[in-house]
Amino acid sequence: MKRKFGDRANWRRVTRRQFTSRYVESENFTGYITLYSIQALKEPLWKSYGTHTFRIADKGYSWLQYYPKGSNFIVTAMFDDKQQIIEWYIDICKSQGITDQGVPWFDDLYLDIVVLKNGEVFLLDQDELDDALAKRLISPKDYELAAQTTRELLHAIDAHTFPFFLMSLEHRRSGFLEERDNNDAIK
Repeated sequence: MKRKFGDRANWRRVTRRQFTSRYVESENFTGYITLYSIQALKEPLWKSYGTHTFRIADKGYSWLQYYPKGSNFIVTAMFDDKQQIIEWYIDICKSQGITDQGVPWFDDLYLDIVVLKNGEVFLLDQDELDDALAKRLISPKDYELAAQTTRELLHAIDAHTFPFFLMSLEHRRSGFLEERDNNDAIK
């Protein structure tokens, strides 16, 4: 199981970035929300899902990430340089927390869900989850947690009750995390 950090400090592709993190407690959401803004990078990042290929990281792109308190998933809304949504990426996780420096993290449980702006849904890395169980990198309990969380998320997406799609569009449009001062910038 791999621990992943919201500031992506070890992402060598990106040479200059800004990272902002804020704890939010409201009736719609409780947890950390981060904004990772790409200012310069060595080369763009492209991803393919089905017959679609998208650029998900480039200069001026931003990733708005949600760490819902007490949940076993993290949602990343990826925006282009015109603040148009590219995709939502949902990581299934065992646990999440915050570093002493205020950077949210999560322990990845391999399974991922990608939702494109046209509504297409892709489940990724089932083979990695199965392999992790076979190699005893995770327990049967972890495996079932990942499977159950994924089933619940896919049901909410299908039922149009997953709140993060509209929430992320509104937060990005309003500049929700950009009103912070530049003390959060990371070079």
